[in-house]
Amino acid sequence: MRTHYCGLVDESLIDQTVTLCGWVNTTRVQSHVVFIDLRDHEGVVQLVVDSDTAELFKAAAALGYEDCVRITGAVRLRQAANDKIRSGKVELLASAIEVLNKAEPLPFHAHENPGEDVRLKYRYLDLRTPDMQRKMRTRIKLVQALRRYLDERGFQDIETPILTKATPEGARDFLVPARMHEGEFYALPQSPQLFKQILMMAGFDRYYQIARCFRDEALRADRQLEFTQLDMEFAWVSERDVQDLTEEMIRSVFREVMGVELAAQFPRMTYEEAMRRFGSDKPDLRIPLEFTDIAELVKTCEFKVFTDWANHEDGRVVALRAPGAASLSRKQIDDIAAHAAKHGAKGLAWMKVDDLAKGLEGVTSPIAKFLDDATLTAILAATGAASGDLVLFGAASYKSASDFMGAVRIKLGRDLGLVADGWTPLWVTDFPMFEWDEEEGRYVALHHPFTAPAVDDVADLRANARTAVSRGYDMVLNGNEIGGGSIRIHNSAMQSAVFELLGIGAEEAEGKFGFLLDALKFGAPPHGGIAFGIDRIAALMAGTESIRDVIAFPKTTTAQCLMTGAPSPVPDKQLAEVHVSVRPKLAPTADGTAGQG
Repeated sequence: MRTHYCGLVDESLIDQTVTLCGWVNTTRVQSHVVFIDLRDHEGVVQLVVDSDTAELFKAAAALGYEDCVRITGAVRLRQAANDKIRSGKVELLASAIEVLNKAEPLPFHAHENPGEDVRLKYRYLDLRTPDMQRKMRTRIKLVQALRRYLDERGFQDIETPILTKATPEGARDFLVPARMHEGEFYALPQSPQLFKQILMMAGFDRYYQIARCFRDEALRADRQLEFTQLDMEFAWVSERDVQDLTEEMIRSVFREVMGVELAAQFPRMTYEEAMRRFGSDKPDLRIPLEFTDIAELVKTCEFKVFTDWANHEDGRVVALRAPGAASLSRKQIDDIAAHAAKHGAKGLAWMKVDDLAKGLEGVTSPIAKFLDDATLTAILAATGAASGDLVLFGAASYKSASDFMGAVRIKLGRDLGLVADGWTPLWVTDFPMFEWDEEEGRYVALHHPFTAPAVDDVADLRANARTAVSRGYDMVLNGNEIGGGSIRIHNSAMQSAVFELLGIGAEEAEGKFGFLLDALKFGAPPHGGIAFGIDRIAALMAGTESIRDVIAFPKTTTAQCLMTGAPSPVPDKQLAEVHVSVRPKLAPTADGTAGQG
């Protein structure tokens, strides 16, 4: 239907007749000429219709916003070039106009910001806009570059099942009733983890897959119920083998897609160091703020919150210096405290350093009266505070204080304009093997149950489970975890021991993972891998904070597709075919718990 794309028409086509298809972006009707900006996925070109041909002029003047048209004409130089578009030096003198589909009045225009609900309901219109075209094409180029890099290095693209068995991956499974097996269910994969490990045992040394994954969890800007990851696995490798290759892969795709040169070697930081310095296992190194632990300085002060946690076995008292932030108002500081509260803080102490030389008299703080000169001097010296600085304090359990002060660090960095330009990649390594879950009274895996511990001895792992370190690693970019992986357990006895420590008994382990435990007995090679979040990387490349902007048809934060109306009820007949019935919601009882409906 067309000979060329709108955005690719240029001086090489002058005096040639071309046919273009696209949507009417704008029309400008003057007394003797109509100007039309025609748009397709490659960009915009200007078309001109003069009044010499009355019928053509009338047809051009009647064109409306987003009409779908085909126009033929001769390419010529523009009298006034438009340097903002690729085709800006030329225009088309139209000789034929065909309206392929007239557009009704639209719910919004491309230059408007109608809100995300409207955009998602009319996603096909949203995706037409130049900004969304740019974002989606960035994602497309990213996937193409990843495939090209891996194909050239002998990786094998192997598909794994979508209908599989429920496994513990840290989130709820999506369940699919099995029509031919009454009362039984498939699960949609949270990742291809076990299948890719099995592939290593089957002799496919280098595997990759652009895999669709599903997790029934709360949605956020960087979370979706269904998402896409680059899944990779290697046989006969160490951590460094995986890290070196994938680091070069990320450098390569950023160079190809963005024209960006990342660091020649990504820095490495242990989990312990990341939490100690930044309160996060995915620190944004563009922000130059770091923690100072002051527990030893406040163990005997008169501020009870500090002394309680400073003397607690698992406590932490941390200070965060914000240079030049003493000018913040009380309301601004209260906003920071409210942000900390959202991340678990029960309070946030603060101190403005008005004049460092005056000691206690030179500070403004609700807690100053609880500190003597020596303690105050020690704190200010330890943090490196100067006149005009603001110092914020957090005291709680080590993990809680790290979490909420880490969130405060990010907010301060953004609010104060301290986030540097550029890209700061990082490897975070040596994660804890387990976390203790107080509510469930058991260990949970920090990565997943198939991550190898740093020790090879099962007895050693059992004896030191609380402090055990794993062979897990994450790639972080500008404060975002973009990839996570580990060396896997390749020994059946060690895998059984890890299951046991996670509260998965022998019978349950056999029922859920018997095939894996069997496979590990038959010469399973050492292996490891990593998975990269395609959605997150694409969002970073496209310069957007929400992965919904780089997913063609995402769900809302309430887990709905506004365009199609999913999820939706299913007829009873269809439910009966898969042996499922829907129970009514349970009515609340007098004590607020769910009773019988």
